[in-house]
Formats: sequence, structure tokens, C-alpha cells
Amino acid sequence: MEIVLLTALGVGGATVIGALIGFIFKETSHKFSDIVLSFAAGVMLAAAVFGLILPAATEYGGPYGLWITIGGIFLGAICLNLIDKLVPHLHKFTGLNEEEHKNNAKLNKILLFVLAIAIHNLPEGIAAGVGFGSGNQTEALLIAGGIALQNIPEGMVIIAPMLAAGLSKKRTFIYAMLTGVVEVIGTLIGYFAVSISTAILPYALAFAGGTMLYVISDEMIPETHSHGSQRGATYALLFGFCLMLAFDIILG
Repeated sequence: MEIVLLTALGVGGATVIGALIGFIFKETSHKFSDIVLSFAAGVMLAAAVFGLILPAATEYGGPYGLWITIGGIFLGAICLNLIDKLVPHLHKFTGLNEEEHKNNAKLNKILLFVLAIAIHNLPEGIAAGVGFGSGNQTEALLIAGGIALQNIPEGMVIIAPMLAAGLSKKRTFIYAMLTGVVEVIGTLIGYFAVSISTAILPYALAFAGGTMLYVISDEMIPETHSHGSQRGATYALLFGFCLMLAFDIILG
């Protein structure tokens, strides 16, 4: 339980680390943001496939593992799709579009964007917690590491818009920190849900994998390919994926 709690704090704390970097570098280039986010997408893709989806289909799903996994993936994606219909898309501010709002930023709109980050962080946290529920700590740590890497650039890019909207540095940091707290809560929810009933493990693994695939495809890849840095972003994604593949084979 201690390692789960520490990992939950680490996953949520990655957003805070990103926020602190955001204070230091208030203006980062699109290219830098795209490369970092693409690397994180590659890490998350490998973590989702090797740590969640394949175990659900081959180790925990039994004779119907394939169909349970496919159903879980689509259910996870559909749930995030429904969330996206209720809150703004992450790419509306992960692209560092503060130029558009520098002189006429609307505080309510910026805070709505921050709320969107928090809501999207919940299923990511659940994915990390479910990984620990499987009992494979190595895979769980790889999943959590991938999510944490994604949270750093995410934390970075929400700082400038809030400062531009007129929020104080103290309040900006508090709001950024709260988005990380949501991820900690999600991690604990995922862990305890699977611990209470191991019967839901393959469903939970596939569901968590589906949510991660949805975020990668719907948010991260389009964002990193929309500012002219798509070639570098593609190789960054491949590098992140291969790095996690190497870790999975060496540590597994």
C-alpha cells in the first residue's frame, strides 16, 4: 500500500513539477512543447499496451479475454468521449495559445480549461491505480511513470494562461496543484476498486487502457502535429515507445 500511495503522490506531483517549470519558463516554443508531449505519448502508448491491454487479454481475461479487452477498450474510450462533450478539449490550451488571450483573456474560460485538465486526470489516475491492482508492480510503475511524464508538460502549459488571466502566482500554483490532487484520488480509486474484487481486473485493465489510447489519439497526437513540428514529434513518440518497450523487456 505504501508504494501505491507514494506512486500516487508522484503521479500527481509530476503536474506540480511541470507547473514549477512553467513559472520559470513562462513562454516555451511550440516545438519544445510538441516534442516533450510526443515523447510522453509514446511512453503512455507502450504503457497502455504492455501494462494494461495485453495482460487483460492474455493473463486475466480467461477464455473470453479477447472480447472482454476489446469491449473494455471501447467502453473506456466512449466514457472519455462523453466527458469531452461536457468539457473543453485539452488541445485548446496545451497548444500554448496564450497569444490569442493575452490582451482579452477571460478568467472564467481559463478556469474552465483548468477544470478540463482535472477531469481528464481522473481516468489517468485510475489507470495507474488499476495497474497496481494487477499485482505486477513493475508494470504498474511503468504505467505510472508514463502518466507522470505526460503530466509534466501538461502542468507547464497551464501556468501562462492563468497568469495572463490576472491570477496571482499563489492562486495559479494552487489551481495547478489541485489538478494533480485529482490524479492522486483517481489512483487510489483504481487500486481499491480492483483490490476489493479481482473479478473486475480484466475489465478495469482494458477500460484504463482504452482511456489512455483515447487521450493519446484524440488529444496528444493531434496537438503535437498542429504546429509544424510533426516530424520531430513522430520520432519523439517512437523514442518514448521504444524506451518503454526496452524497460518492459529488461525489467519484465
